[in-house]
Amino acid sequence: MWQVGALCRAIADALESRFNPVSVRGEITGFSRAASGHCYFTLKDAQGQIRCAMFRRAAGLLQFLPRDGELVEVQGRLGVYEPRGDLQLIVESLRRAGQGALFEQFLRMKAKLEAEGLFEPERKRPLPLLPRGIGIVTSLQAAALHDVVTCLRRRAPHVQVVLAPAAVQGAQAPGELVAGLEALYRQADAGAIDLILLVRGGGSIEDLWAFNDEQLARTIVRSPVPLVSGVGHETDFTIADFCADLRAPTPTAAAELAAQPRDTWLGALDLAGERLQQAAWRRLDRASQRLDAAAAHLGRPSARAAQQHLRVERSAQRLRHALALRVQRGRDALAVAGTRYQSAAADRLARADQRLDRIDLRLQLLDPRLVLQRGYALLTDRASGRPVTAVAQVQAGQELRAALADGEVDVTVAPGASPRA
Repeated sequence: MWQVGALCRAIADALESRFNPVSVRGEITGFSRAASGHCYFTLKDAQGQIRCAMFRRAAGLLQFLPRDGELVEVQGRLGVYEPRGDLQLIVESLRRAGQGALFEQFLRMKAKLEAEGLFEPERKRPLPLLPRGIGIVTSLQAAALHDVVTCLRRRAPHVQVVLAPAAVQGAQAPGELVAGLEALYRQADAGAIDLILLVRGGGSIEDLWAFNDEQLARTIVRSPVPLVSGVGHETDFTIADFCADLRAPTPTAAAELAAQPRDTWLGALDLAGERLQQAAWRRLDRASQRLDAAAAHLGRPSARAAQQHLRVERSAQRLRHALALRVQRGRDALAVAGTRYQSAAADRLARADQRLDRIDLRLQLLDPRLVLQRGYALLTDRASGRPVTAVAQVQAGQELRAALADGEVDVTVAPGASPRA
């Protein structure tokens, strides 16, 4: 017993093997285009009708907008829409009935090259973000040339433009277009250009036929740099469009895709410069804060010398006070002992005075200000604050700070100076 889904798939397989591909002639009714770009309609005649679906890629090749009541010829494949079990025709190409041999030739060429992989998305290359040079292939008399050059001068006047003139219509056009591309390929190999525009204005299928040439198509695929095709108007499609790395709807659109406005890049450059400057200032501010914190933690050499001097003076005062007390006690003891001990006490007092003088002299010699007043200086490295006590610590160009008797002075070791022990 069949399951419904399996039966639908079996019917679809039978139709695929028995009928496809299929060509049908009929009248359009109920034509609609969805937001996705897919088109849906019914094809009918006096004896019957069939639902049709034309997906976005095939619909993009239409040379006209189909309308209800229009007699058309379609090519496609029969299938079954399994969710509803409906028979439908997937349309791959559509033309007005009797459109002519050129369109048939276009479809055959398109199918041949597509089967060879010339249209594969994987071989399409992105356009350079900032092209150094742009090559253009078109006619010197074409309005497309004026439109493209005007657009490039407005958006990117700094970009070099190399023109390869060629006929864009007539029997000689395919050969000249191929020759123009080959000339630009040599420029690309030499590094003069890194993008090519193949452009022409709109026209009928006969006017644009040169861009359906097989040799031109194969030459486009061999381009060493990305190539943009801007042939005709938005609804015009040629074989060159499918072979190019990117298809533009018009020649002007091709120029706009090729070159970003210079003002946009200059604005981005200014913004990047401002951000870089702000980052540099922030980094300098943080470094200054760390330096201030280190200096505060280390302390200045003059302040440390003053603290040591104050400690020496306080010790000297306590010592003098203690000695004065001892002298007084000795004098009191001598007075009580009487005159018999006056001579001995006088000697002892003299020795005590001498010792006091020696102690006082030693204290004076310990005073750092006396050392600085004799012409000496306390040297420290200005950047780290560390004392400099040996010539090996000094090098040419180093910045030092000298603490003198009456203040401080910054000094720099002279270039070329050699330390002497």
